[in-house]
Amino acid sequence: KIIEKLVKIQKDGTLEVDVTRSALVASELSEIDAFGSVPRDVEEVKSGFSKSVPKLKIAILVVGTRGDVQPFIALAKRLQEFGHHVRLASHVNFRTFVKSAGVDFYPLGGDPRIMAQYMTKNKGFLMAAPTEISVQRKQVKEIIFSLLPACTEPDLDTGIPFRAQAIIANPPALGHLHIAEALGVPLHIFFTFPWTPTNEFPHPLARTPQSATYRLSYLIVDLIIWWGTRGFINDFRKKLNLPPIAYFSTYHGSISHLPTGYMWSPHLMPKPNDWGSLVDVVGYCFLNLGTKYQPPLELSQWLQQGSKPIYLGFGSMPLDDEKKVTAIILDALRETGQRGIISRGWGDLGSFSEVPADVFILEDCPHDWLFPRCTAVV
Repeated sequence: KIIEKLVKIQKDGTLEVDVTRSALVASELSEIDAFGSVPRDVEEVKSGFSKSVPKLKIAILVVGTRGDVQPFIALAKRLQEFGHHVRLASHVNFRTFVKSAGVDFYPLGGDPRIMAQYMTKNKGFLMAAPTEISVQRKQVKEIIFSLLPACTEPDLDTGIPFRAQAIIANPPALGHLHIAEALGVPLHIFFTFPWTPTNEFPHPLARTPQSATYRLSYLIVDLIIWWGTRGFINDFRKKLNLPPIAYFSTYHGSISHLPTGYMWSPHLMPKPNDWGSLVDVVGYCFLNLGTKYQPPLELSQWLQQGSKPIYLGFGSMPLDDEKKVTAIILDALRETGQRGIISRGWGDLGSFSEVPADVFILEDCPHDWLFPRCTAVV
């Protein structure tokens, strides 16, 4: 009831936040935000940090699509260079991708294709349509309860024992805070879009016309996600022998108190002034797959047969009508006289259309190899 005075969940799953509906409620929520915050100065933490870092067993928990997983593979490989034993836990769909990079893999629950369909339709994690709630709740439960074995069970292929001594996770993992608490190990958050409260812009899943509510929008999104998952979270905490968390408490799934790294360029979006020293914008984490890539002969010959093409692809984003989208792309290329590479992706582009000779349907190819050979990218 309190949140309803400020928030309306839109049909696309985003939140409309308007503090003019109830300034009193907004003030009360701001007090909760302040209560749960941490000092920005963490020099006292840094001062006790030894330059001699022990070799650790690190579990990386990643929920999402390939675009979410790939930067964490680069991070895992970098940690391996420092002598750490790294396990990357994600959906079973990415097993081959992770292991081919030389990183240990452990499967998490949830189907990224189902989640991608849902998130494309709803622009996020919030459950807008009642008919979709049961499907998404099943996905959420599978993810949360798969985190414990991902951090504690032996390798499924070799049987080598593993127990995480540190955890890295992205926020959609949902149960990462609790597994870290149960194991008594440090937790570091990494993510590809902003999740830390700031006064400079609203939460990506929120719409708010007033800049005064930008920071508040993060708290509200955290609370709504927490209320939607609290049953599973408390069941998970019971399994971990941890006490339950109250329905309305100062805990609401926020990552504000955790060290956090954001994987984008500070030249694209600089670190907000009110993000303290626990948070940093670390830059992109590239896997550099193109350095060892050997293209199929058919692709190499096609690229050499004419001018540089335009690349068009939507990655893991599902499409409601792939035939229509493919037709639009082909028409646009024909009308502009361009050669084109269409990435099939999870949207299955080009599967049901006859394509002309100046269009190439691509299954998979490292972007860092392909894009320099293109004239433009869509």
